Amino acid sequence: MTICREITKNYLFRRVNCGLTIKETAELCFKSIEMVEAWDKGKPIPPECKRLMRKASKNELSHLKSWNNFAMINGKMKLPTGKLVTAQQIILGIALIEIGASNDAHTSKLILRYARAIKDLM
Repeated sequence: MTICREITKNYLFRRVNCGLTIKETAELCFKSIEMVEAWDKGKPIPPECKRLMRKASKNELSHLKSWNNFAMINGKMKLPTGKLVTAQQIILGIALIEIGASNDAHTSKLILRYARAIKDLM
């Protein structure tokens, strides 16, 4: 016997974007399994539950506007430019700035690119 399920945006959000099971979602949001199943069928997910789900999956770093377009994906930070960086790359970038490596023309070009991305966030 084949079981077919309609794949809704809510199901994709919960399962694919956040990586949460029905049981994990129900426990996280203090809702019943039946309610989560109703969301999967298309009933709107309350905004506070969506935020909890994003936070639990680390897809949202902060509710602050300055962190919009930043996300954590598979242990790497996704920058607003779309680039995925590791913790070591972030530390290295800060170190380069602190030691004054910005005198290098190539490094300056890259820093300007990221500065423009930051400007676009504000």
